[in-house]
Amino acid sequence: MNVLMIEDNESVSEMMQMFFLNENWEATFKADGQEGLNAFLDNPEKWDMVTLDLNLPGLDGVSVCREIRKVSATVPVIMLTARDSESDQVIGLEMGADDYVTKPFSPLTLIARIKALHRRAELSKGVVVSDVDAANYDIVTTHFKMNTKTREVYLDDALIQGLTPKEFDLLYTLAKKPRQVFSREQLLEMVWDYQYFGDERTVDAHIKKLRQKIEKVGPQVIQTVWGVGYKFDDSGADS
Repeated sequence: MNVLMIEDNESVSEMMQMFFLNENWEATFKADGQEGLNAFLDNPEKWDMVTLDLNLPGLDGVSVCREIRKVSATVPVIMLTARDSESDQVIGLEMGADDYVTKPFSPLTLIARIKALHRRAELSKGVVVSDVDAANYDIVTTHFKMNTKTREVYLDDALIQGLTPKEFDLLYTLAKKPRQVFSREQLLEMVWDYQYFGDERTVDAHIKKLRQKIEKVGPQVIQTVWGVGYKFDDSGADS
């Protein structure tokens, strides 16, 4: 795995370098936001993972993440932050980060989250097919088609573009059981593979971005069940 770590704390970078080497991963370290972004833009296809500090000299982490997402909708991004503010974390997720880790953190925790994100990102690599035959799809409703091999999603035969790995997995979790209501806690466990210890706004931030991408091609199929959670329901597409 090729990891780009944009982190201005030298001790953190030195610590993580040892853990990355132990995993036999190649790692590049940049201490400035603009330099880190330039390293990514020089060869976007090279990177399997980006870890990104929120507080950076040159260009802040949120801005770096926004620019990365303009180039790649799929490269996994983990945001590292010393801030304990939920609003900062949610802003990072809304700008396209797939996950965040609050400092101080355990190196083993970060390694585990990198591995979890990488596993899901690998599933997104497939041969794109040109037809929309229902036989090629894992989930098919009157309006909706979803293929887990090609990671393609269609709403009324219009491709929903730019889904991150986490957004795809979240949509799949909801869509494979239409009209079943999932609590935020359930979605955290099922989609993220580990506990967020009650940080339900992680789900809300991803739902918001997912809805924005769905609404670009058709009617909204993710419904809020107030006081409970979310469900997939495309029956309203007929109206």
